[in-house]
Amino acid sequence: MRKKILAGNWKMNLLHSEAEHLVNELNQKENLKKTSIEVILFPSSVYLQTVKEIANFSVGIQNISNKSLGAYTGEVAAEQANSMGAKYVLVGHSERREYFNEGDELLKEKVDAALRNELKVVFCCGEPLEIRQNGDPIKFVSKQIENSLFHLEAVAFDNIIIAYEPIWAIGTGLTASSTQAEEIHAAIRQLFSEKFGENVANAISILYGGSCNEKNAEELFACPNVDGGLIGGAALKSESFDRIAYYL
Repeated sequence: MRKKILAGNWKMNLLHSEAEHLVNELNQKENLKKTSIEVILFPSSVYLQTVKEIANFSVGIQNISNKSLGAYTGEVAAEQANSMGAKYVLVGHSERREYFNEGDELLKEKVDAALRNELKVVFCCGEPLEIRQNGDPIKFVSKQIENSLFHLEAVAFDNIIIAYEPIWAIGTGLTASSTQAEEIHAAIRQLFSEKFGENVANAISILYGGSCNEKNAEELFACPNVDGGLIGGAALKSESFDRIAYYL
């Protein structure tokens, strides 16, 4: 039975007092207490310690360096994230790819750094609008996964979650239909089956992450290959995040 996961990516939002208030609200929500799901919060790294201390959920960091400890001003090493109690790290989010020019090889190095330091990876992948309209989304997403993850041994995928996030649906209000989401999720699972076998493919959790909210979560989560969500804006309000959890 694959793990059902609900992850909240806060991005660069909330002041410190607001982050504390949100976590305290989330701790009280009944749907988020369900033992059948794992809830992961990804606050800004400067709030990691605070959130770790008060949250009743797993906590991850939004980004790490591909470098180990050293003279890299402003960066956060995987070793540091681990020492602060982070359990997960986001790698390959579309905003990191687009705004910070993070390519497949760099993301591969970040994955390796995370796994060396006992951080589980939520690996993000997804196609831009031009590929969705005029290209081959499955081929595009498959290459992202192959280039950054397929150097690993099968056992490594016990510590990796995939998050499919169509770039054209992030922050735009657009959402992939359940048919579009299921098509890509099923293709990703098939890709893992062909490379690593059915046991790995059937065990890996694949999340949907493109403007998922309380209005479309039920339909998306009903898809057989969608194992949860990586939530952006709707994760910043306790009521909407809890409502999304209801459908898992």
